[in-house]
Amino acid sequence: MKRILAILLTLTLVASLGITAAFAEDFADGKFTTTQHLTVEVYNRYNDGGTDPTSSVYAQYIHDTMLEKYNVDVEFVSVGRWTEPDDIGNLLAAGTAPDVCVTYSYPTILSYADMGGIVDLSGPLAQYKDELGNLWALLEDYNIYYDQDPDTGALWDVEARLLNNARINTFIREDWLAKLGLAVPTTTEEFEACLIAFRDNAETLLGADADKMIPYLTTSDVGWMNNQLINSKVANDLSDEMAFVYGYDDRQSLYPGAKEGIRVLNKWYNEGLIWKDFVLNDSDQADNLLKSGWVGAFQHNYDYPYRNGEDSIQASIKRAAGEDAAFLAIEPFTNDAGIPRKFLSDRVDRKCFLPSTCSNVHAALLYLNHISDPEVIKYLQVGPEGIVHEKTEDGAYKLLTMSDEDKAVWIQNSLNNIDHTITANGQYLGDATVASLALGYASVDPKYITIAYETAMHEGRVVAKFSVGAIESENEVGSSLNSYRDTWLCQAIVAAEADFDSVYDAGLQEYLDMGGQEIINERAQKLSEVYGVEIATDLAAK
Repeated sequence: MKRILAILLTLTLVASLGITAAFAEDFADGKFTTTQHLTVEVYNRYNDGGTDPTSSVYAQYIHDTMLEKYNVDVEFVSVGRWTEPDDIGNLLAAGTAPDVCVTYSYPTILSYADMGGIVDLSGPLAQYKDELGNLWALLEDYNIYYDQDPDTGALWDVEARLLNNARINTFIREDWLAKLGLAVPTTTEEFEACLIAFRDNAETLLGADADKMIPYLTTSDVGWMNNQLINSKVANDLSDEMAFVYGYDDRQSLYPGAKEGIRVLNKWYNEGLIWKDFVLNDSDQADNLLKSGWVGAFQHNYDYPYRNGEDSIQASIKRAAGEDAAFLAIEPFTNDAGIPRKFLSDRVDRKCFLPSTCSNVHAALLYLNHISDPEVIKYLQVGPEGIVHEKTEDGAYKLLTMSDEDKAVWIQNSLNNIDHTITANGQYLGDATVASLALGYASVDPKYITIAYETAMHEGRVVAKFSVGAIESENEVGSSLNSYRDTWLCQAIVAAEADFDSVYDAGLQEYLDMGGQEIINERAQKLSEVYGVEIATDLAAK
């Protein structure tokens, strides 16, 4: 079946490239002489109070400006954000994927590239480079050629630019610390003592809601929601090469030493410090608990409690618990060198790619160029002045608290409108970017944003990139491994303390048997072949 699909996709690719070549004569003075139709993927987050991402004012702005600039009629195609790898995979398999696609899952791209279902961009990017100045200025060679195969030269995607690589923070209720006379914790032991104090003083802190007390909140996404704690158990001298071999999972759950971080969570769970139902519940339910003011501490995206204006966690707990209620970013977890290490993201983000069914590769690349225009990004991020933002005296952009009427129209479904700025993730406001960062959160005191950003970046480390080509073993097992990873780590956390080692080790072995070991072996082999570096692949010996 795969062979038949591969043949069909290859034929489709040849046909689509032929159509593109024919269109070349229909292009003059920087735009098409005949209107072209282009479909573009956009994430649908199904936000409460959000807008239809295919027909919002921002979608209309992109449509109108693309039509004016290039004579290209853009139609947006909604794809579920949280089901995106499966959704886009189904569309690719059916031959109905949008002309311009975006995904966080490179293995998904490789799976269909192997079957001829993705356009090799190495040729078209070179052919049209003179027309793609915005794209090159934003992404530069580093992002554009980040995933190019060192042997074949094939390039199946371009990596969007992560403009702010702050990743995760630990947050604690600042007002609860003050109410109990506790200092901001700076060690794991002090942090644990705060959690115990929250548990033991639930009536003081929550009154009639004392039974709802959750000293520490996590979800089943253990590797993300506890990342700083887990990585504090990773040796400071972890090499980039070791991190490459074992760090293919962006949750970094296989870094040597990570088990001891999970052991701490197991202890906390058994002592009643962790939300008891975390295994069964999702991020929306966790957000509701945070907004209700019942949670003492948690880890998440570096600015998570401050997002979404009046609907933010920070604004919500002030309404629920008083004006002093606030989450503060802290750094209590240090590694063996006493460093509060944070593993930061590389400057790459989502992957933009074109399926072989793309109706016009030239127009699709011009779309990526247009969406990379600084003025287009600026409008999408801060909207019209006087409604979405105002300019300060120093030229910074300050987001406004909009009226319900304006919010219904101009609300952004994602922070900084990243679902539309698919080549950029993070504020991109020229010289005003830094000054605007702390002002980009309506209804939040800018000091909390400044503290959060500085804390998330302090002692940050970006693991070096190694160009070894495609890791074939990742193609088929990525999503299934991730799902099982969460199950395994949750099981280890909720186990009785006496059973922790046996449960954790059995889950790890199952994970490795499902394909994890194969990925580790292939990464180590290719690292050795290309860079001459040998890394042991027996995880149990780490």
